[in-house]
Amino acid sequence: MIDAKLEDNRAWWDERVPIHLGSKLYDLAGFRAGRSHLAAYEADELGSVAGLDLLHLQCHVGLDALSWARLGARVTGYDFSEPALLAARALAGQLGLEADFVQGDVDHAPERLGRQFDVVYTGKGALPWLPSLVPWADAVCRLLRPGGRLYLVEFHPLSDVMADDGLRIEYDYLEGAGQSWDEPGDYAVLDAVTQNNRSHSWIHTMGELVTQLARVGLRLEFLHERSETYFQRFPPPYLDQVEPGLFVPAAGSPRIPLVYSLLARKPAQA
Repeated sequence: MIDAKLEDNRAWWDERVPIHLGSKLYDLAGFRAGRSHLAAYEADELGSVAGLDLLHLQCHVGLDALSWARLGARVTGYDFSEPALLAARALAGQLGLEADFVQGDVDHAPERLGRQFDVVYTGKGALPWLPSLVPWADAVCRLLRPGGRLYLVEFHPLSDVMADDGLRIEYDYLEGAGQSWDEPGDYAVLDAVTQNNRSHSWIHTMGELVTQLARVGLRLEFLHERSETYFQRFPPPYLDQVEPGLFVPAAGSPRIPLVYSLLARKPAQA
């Protein structure tokens, strides 16, 4: 059953690659002109990546991965969607950026890549597409060199339990059974005409995430929660767009965490 759901998700993502490349949300023209696809705080939190081997798990069309390449990292992007990786490779070539892009499922990344990295990076909508964080955490640990770091920037699971109006709790935070959808369109282009519309996602609590990282021996260095997001997750008047691609609660609105960033380190060998 899980394999069938993952194949639904793969077909969903494969079809949406050209939709995303042409959307305002991804702003490919701005990226080509030099705009970073990273949130403003990411480079500061992770620090210099110049000369480091950085792996971006679930990299999609590569905008985040190539943003790290622009900062000097030796980048490998990894994703289960071959059309997404074809787009990422083409973009890297057009921009003259050095990056490798490899196709495969996250659980099999250590075997597919056959090497370790200084940084494993992932986030912004990646984890909810995974049925379980157990094999994911195992893979992350195996992919990191001793002393290497996981840097994760992700939408907060609390926002995933809210209804689209932002006013009601609609989904179970603790159950973890997942949700299945069969809806046309796309989060980047709501009225897009699409054929592969079945998709499946899973809520992973903060407790589950931290527990799995601890289980594999990674040491948490920080966990920052932020009341901002990068698309119109909830409609006005709750969220205001303060600049392109940045949305925050309107003045006087209660603030909840909408995204978080986390850094965990693999201990160096004795």
